[in-house]
Amino acid sequence: MGFADLLDEVGGFGRYQWIHVTLISLPGLLMASQNLLNNFVSGIPAHHCRLPANHSLYNLSLYQVDEKQLLKAFIPLDSSGNRLHRCRRYVEPQWQLLAANSSANVSQLQTEDCADGWTFDRSEFLATTVSEWDLVCSLRPLKQMIQTIYMGGVLTGAIIYGGLSDRFGRRSVLIWSYLQLGVLGCSSALSPSYSTYCIFRFLSGMAVSGVILNGVSLKVEWIPTKARTLVGTLTSFFFTFGQMILAGLAYWLRDWRKLQVVVCAPQFLFFAYSWWYSESARWLVLNRRSEDALKSLHRVARINGKPEMIDKLTLEVLHSHMNKEMESSRSSFTAYDLLRTRGMRRISICLIAVWFSTSFAYYGLAMDLQKFGVSIYLMQIIFGAVDFPAKLFALGMLSYLGRRVSQATCLFLSALIIFANIFVPTDMQTIRTTLACLGKGFTSASFTTVYLYTGELYPTVIRQTGMGFVSTMARVGSMAAPAVLILDEVLPALPSIVYGGAAVLAGCFACFLPETLNVPLPDTIEDVEEKWSGISPAPRQKEEVTLQGGVVSSDDAMSKEVMALKELKETEGTGLNAL
Repeated sequence: MGFADLLDEVGGFGRYQWIHVTLISLPGLLMASQNLLNNFVSGIPAHHCRLPANHSLYNLSLYQVDEKQLLKAFIPLDSSGNRLHRCRRYVEPQWQLLAANSSANVSQLQTEDCADGWTFDRSEFLATTVSEWDLVCSLRPLKQMIQTIYMGGVLTGAIIYGGLSDRFGRRSVLIWSYLQLGVLGCSSALSPSYSTYCIFRFLSGMAVSGVILNGVSLKVEWIPTKARTLVGTLTSFFFTFGQMILAGLAYWLRDWRKLQVVVCAPQFLFFAYSWWYSESARWLVLNRRSEDALKSLHRVARINGKPEMIDKLTLEVLHSHMNKEMESSRSSFTAYDLLRTRGMRRISICLIAVWFSTSFAYYGLAMDLQKFGVSIYLMQIIFGAVDFPAKLFALGMLSYLGRRVSQATCLFLSALIIFANIFVPTDMQTIRTTLACLGKGFTSASFTTVYLYTGELYPTVIRQTGMGFVSTMARVGSMAAPAVLILDEVLPALPSIVYGGAAVLAGCFACFLPETLNVPLPDTIEDVEEKWSGISPAPRQKEEVTLQGGVVSSDDAMSKEVMALKELKETEGTGLNAL
């Protein structure tokens, strides 16, 4: 018997679990806003060189031509011949170009850089970091650098907060992360310079990692085994809704500073109610805080309508259920333990490949919405909406085919669609956009699966360290994804080949992961090795526990308690059954 049985006795998926999961999932509505914020905060408005100081459009209004035609005397057309050049202007005004049927050879005319800055169109964005700090032309790479720096913060947070939560608890680190994201996220809206903004975004990225990783673990560790698939998938829809909320907020505000405040201020609300959370009882027991774990279990039993369990559930019962796990937790664990044993090494290497490729392909598609030639706000809604059928598809596969098949299938299908897009002509923009949306949907389903899968594969004693370790590779993937887009200057199909190839490779690695469908969460590294490496468990010695009646063997002491618990279990109705 283990903690999973104990959790069933205090109500399974009852009222407490419903409230707990909902409150932890609500911040997911704004996690999408954080990850995809750069699409709107650093959107690139249409722009052209500002006219020389002595030639304003106001002074030139006497010419009987519209403004767009008038600009042709100052700004050359780009290579497509359809729009004004964004980074060059004529050294001298070319008035002859305004004449009807002008046949002047513009290729011989002298041009120069935008010495007086740029004029930005305000129809799509009122203000962005790009228009405020002129991150265009030679400075255009700095726009993508904001996202890379943010993802660097997420990467750093995954490393730091993963280890801290295994040491100080999931609840404490989660509460701190809410506060950090609220304070630094709102502060970034006051940034006076580009460098200051990048610093705030880096620190905000660290907090996002703390929220996501600890939120996932705190949910998983209070949920019965059979409810994990459903809860894990349904709560991922909060992230999906968040993408659509981001599009609505960005369309409404259209100012990067206001948008920054609106998506970060709710973190103070999450911080305020997060004190209600109960710390993971698993973690408390394994860190020799059994009294606190017992109080948490009593609280859960009371909220779930099982007050009779408060007297039944004692420290002796708790220790008897988790004796093996407690023995194992006496030693401390580091990231080295993720690779030290055969079973853990196999899991970690495969998960590294899966996390990297999923994030690599996902952000490669999601962070360049302006290339589709459709309203960026509409594209964000479409990219969010496609997650619904994709995740429902993943839910069905997770429940009936298992985690391993679901993970590999999502990766292989996303790769297939990415490769298919290579052969679609560039002028068939609708088909290309549709395929991109499908590819994004399957990478999103892969994200849903791998979050749940990772939490089930790693044991409790090192789960957060493991989550931080493998998600580190996801952050490396998200940092590398924008850089790969530059390869289209070498060969237009090259980015798709790289994204698709990575997904195929990760799909192959996923095939070597063990199945966890309806398998209780492992609590120790020994559990992992026993289940998935074929190593026989060491024989357990009987221990004695002191009860009110005297000193008896733990098996004897447990017999009456377990009988009572089992009788209660037969008649319980959990919140999950109500679904």
